[in-house]
Amino acid sequence: MSVFEAILLTIITASTPLVIAGLGELVVERSGVLNLGVEGMMIIGAVAAFVGAQMSGSPYVGLIAGIAGGTLFSLLFGFLTLTLVTNQVATGLALTILGLGLSGMIGEGYVSVPGVQLREIVFPVLSDIPLVGPVLFKQDLTFYLSIALLIGVNWFLFRSRSGLKLRAIGDSHGSAHALGIDVIRTRYLAVMFGGACAGLAGAQLSLVYTPQWVENMSAGRGWVTLALVVFASWRPMRVLAGGYLFGAVTILQFHAQGFGVGIPSQFLSMLPYASTIVVLIIISQNRRATLINTPASLGKAFVPER
Repeated sequence: MSVFEAILLTIITASTPLVIAGLGELVVERSGVLNLGVEGMMIIGAVAAFVGAQMSGSPYVGLIAGIAGGTLFSLLFGFLTLTLVTNQVATGLALTILGLGLSGMIGEGYVSVPGVQLREIVFPVLSDIPLVGPVLFKQDLTFYLSIALLIGVNWFLFRSRSGLKLRAIGDSHGSAHALGIDVIRTRYLAVMFGGACAGLAGAQLSLVYTPQWVENMSAGRGWVTLALVVFASWRPMRVLAGGYLFGAVTILQFHAQGFGVGIPSQFLSMLPYASTIVVLIIISQNRRATLINTPASLGKAFVPER
């Protein structure tokens, strides 16, 4: 394998959790809910996947456990913000802190324990094609799930009746309610989907990206995901492009250190987060486009009339 192929493969591995979590958060925000608890759901998914894989010996059971962990955590967020109508920003921040602490407690006994790695799926013949084969036809299941999610979310939002209802709720939950759409139920389903995607993204971290348990291994990816959705202007295809852009920045700083580039390692390590800030600053310059693309009801509580 050439150096270029190795770099491409590591970029894909680093970008996959961002794409998966970004697609989930996009659906949540399209419904008008601002979920700042992605980081907490992701790290809960990571520890649940690692523990599940260790106990069962199967990485696929670990994947299911990660998805379940993220979904259950999202249900807590949904109950607090949709049923009890708590502030979405404060609740998301609180759940992120809770997730980081709870995952550290659950995973305490699994530190330095060898992980159960999710292996690549090899497509005969196709995987032997130079460059394209190893990159596209010799990947783990989470990569193919990210592509399936991209296609599914894009179709759901812009080609299905249910997706139209969800977008209507995000743009004006009052009008959607007046038309007979169950706003709370739809938002619950969207939040659960977002939590499941965050849990799957976390599972990818502990089963593929770094097949072991490391406390706080999400390392701010949940926050990058939130920026990614804004960068993508709430469009699924742009989430893919943005995810791979941020993933490339993350990986290239590691390769730069390996090649002995004369730049302090601390500076290189901050590049993924610095690039996120730069992207947000650039996007904020076009306020009109941002306002047009932003769901009008985003972050606003809805209390149905009795």
